Amino acid sequence: MFRTLVGAATALLLSAGVLTAQNFPERELLGVIMWGAGGATDVVARGVTPAVEEALGKPIVMLNKAGGAGAISVAYVHAAPADGYTLLYGTPGPLITNRFLMESLPYDPDKDFAPVSLLTKGAYLMAVNKDVPARTVAEIIVLARAHPGELTFASSGIGAGSHLAGELLCIEAGIRMSHVPYRGTGQALQDVASGRVSMSIDTYGPMIPLIQAGKLRPIAVTSARRMPDLPDVPTIAETIPGYEVTVVNYICVRSGTPRPIIDRLNQALVRVLAEPSLLERMRAAGSSPPVSSTPEELGDILRSEVAKWGEVIRKAGIRAG
Repeated sequence: MFRTLVGAATALLLSAGVLTAQNFPERELLGVIMWGAGGATDVVARGVTPAVEEALGKPIVMLNKAGGAGAISVAYVHAAPADGYTLLYGTPGPLITNRFLMESLPYDPDKDFAPVSLLTKGAYLMAVNKDVPARTVAEIIVLARAHPGELTFASSGIGAGSHLAGELLCIEAGIRMSHVPYRGTGQALQDVASGRVSMSIDTYGPMIPLIQAGKLRPIAVTSARRMPDLPDVPTIAETIPGYEVTVVNYICVRSGTPRPIIDRLNQALVRVLAEPSLLERMRAAGSSPPVSSTPEELGDILRSEVAKWGEVIRKAGIRAG
């Protein structure tokens, strides 16, 4: 009798969850972006959102909650109801690398959020100041070995993906370069272009105008294979086998959100991110190409990235302060 009652209750809850998902969403949603307006993450989020709004049939109000290396936005979503109406537009730091960089976090990156789907999966571009006497990754390595610590690389901040990509290069190539952190990609690239810093491994969209102006020279991309948008630029892996840095943007919701609602969101994203028109718009904005995933695939990616970057951060001795 007890088992029968439990089974009936479970079936009732599942039925209620399905009905809730069928009616979802019944009002506007909130999309929380981890970084400030105009940045690479903001461009991705706002580029994808109009199509997602159309697929869901409800508006998504976008909110930039920058600060604390993404922790402020994550804490904001963590405090929201687990009902699928508050979406976290995520980047690697808050759920992947911050755990290794900071003394403590106001959330549990493994338990407090439920994956929904990837949004984009791209790569960084390594570019040097036009006066740096190196045109290939091999020549960069030779130069760094001849002058340990003199070659400098800029990043958008301590522990940022652009920082970690440079540290991984140093580890894999057995070289020493000096890291120069900034408070964002824009100023970092301007100082590389002016010659104050030797090079950067960062988002390629903002680099394109500086390359076209002859101030930066592209060297290689961090993807395992050459990028369709930059077919003539080799990969770092062509010189250092196994080197790969991917740049992922994704959507998560609060853990405890009913699975049927997560599936509803995922289905909308899968449909939207496959549209050719969205790919063209993202390319025009200099963004990584859109790509979707199942919630389980995104979870696997996040866990793999945690293992990889935790080791890099430990070897490089990086702390966010």
